[in-house]
Amino acid sequence: MHSFAYRQNELFCEQTSVRKLAATHGTPLYVYSQETVARRFQDLEAALQPLDHRICYAVKANSNLAVLRVLVRLGGGFDIVSEGELRRVMAAGGDPARCVFAGVGKTEREIELALRSGVYCFNAESEAELERINRVAARLRQIAPVAVRINPNVDAHTHPKITTGTYENKFGIALEQVERVYARGARLKNLRWRGAQTHLGSQLTEVEPFELAVKKLLPLVRKLTERYGLEFFNIGGGLGIVYQPALASGAAPWWSSPAARGLLTPANYAARLKPLLAATGLKILLEPGRFIVGNAGLLVTRVEYVKQTGRKTFVIVDAGMNDLIRPAMYDAWHEIVPVTRRRGPRVSSDVVGPVCESGDYFCKDRPLPKVREGDYLALLSAGAYGFVMASNYNTRPLAAEVLVHGTRSAVVRPRQRLEEIWAAEKIPAWLR
Repeated sequence: MHSFAYRQNELFCEQTSVRKLAATHGTPLYVYSQETVARRFQDLEAALQPLDHRICYAVKANSNLAVLRVLVRLGGGFDIVSEGELRRVMAAGGDPARCVFAGVGKTEREIELALRSGVYCFNAESEAELERINRVAARLRQIAPVAVRINPNVDAHTHPKITTGTYENKFGIALEQVERVYARGARLKNLRWRGAQTHLGSQLTEVEPFELAVKKLLPLVRKLTERYGLEFFNIGGGLGIVYQPALASGAAPWWSSPAARGLLTPANYAARLKPLLAATGLKILLEPGRFIVGNAGLLVTRVEYVKQTGRKTFVIVDAGMNDLIRPAMYDAWHEIVPVTRRRGPRVSSDVVGPVCESGDYFCKDRPLPKVREGDYLALLSAGAYGFVMASNYNTRPLAAEVLVHGTRSAVVRPRQRLEEIWAAEKIPAWLR
């Protein structure tokens, strides 16, 4: 269940007024619901029982320490893709032994840190990477736990910029090459085959691609298990959420909305995959990110101007593409609602930011309630790939982040001060 709903025409996160948060902390402001993060994790955890499994949250979706801490306390593992993410997990109290290290470009420094920290496994994406991991492990006199990321060449029919499971993508090792790679890796003295992994892409809202990939890979996984004693099969992440409508069903689960019927839910995901996976006898790992945090966050922004042209109504807000880049980068749809709801006609509007780019918009020609200067708007489903992809473009400070727990709230990242943006920059001596 998500925890954003109107109460007497005012938007609340759990039992906390979003308007009061914005008035207190300023805008743009990211607001996260701890209850929603926990329930998403628990819904998936419950659906997968009694399968031997571990949910490794994809840190790249939202890496705020407070969010990670919630998942640490729930017993989650973590999917990491950089030294920074590993250090974040440890800073949040997470155990490296519950981390899988993915990514196509792991550096020697990152591999060494991961080995010294005791990560559970590396998801290796190339033969060159296996050789590098072996060299670093030999230097440290360690045996590195590894799995190959298998590219199953399954088209998940998601956005082309977030698909990962076909041979057109940079990720993984082609299915036909995997047996040879495992045989070669078995001869590297400082590697130990711990498992096998796959991943199809992000924002998948149907079960069929997952089921197709698992069925396609199971014969190979069984063969590899017999030869190398694998411990786990990691089926990756990519579980999607419903962006439209995000709020229409109030505090009910998003999958109960009419738009979500027939789409992926924890129940039908588990029902289709558990029988296949249980038969392997292996521990099953999965790496959801967006599914857990996507609908758990929103971005609050203030209306600065309402600009009328001959053809358009522009609602100019103080948040920009540097705060939430998904609409500009992916043409992503986010539901936009007033924080304080009023009666009245809807107006076809473009909600745009202050950044000097025509691509700096959050919606175009969308019927929205009429707003005025000083009103607050909320961009929903902004908990994943929101703040983590933010930048200082146009020398704009990073937004503040707040975590809500019932009637309590805390700033979990203060708004960046302008001076901090250039604090580390230096003018060379010849220009002084």
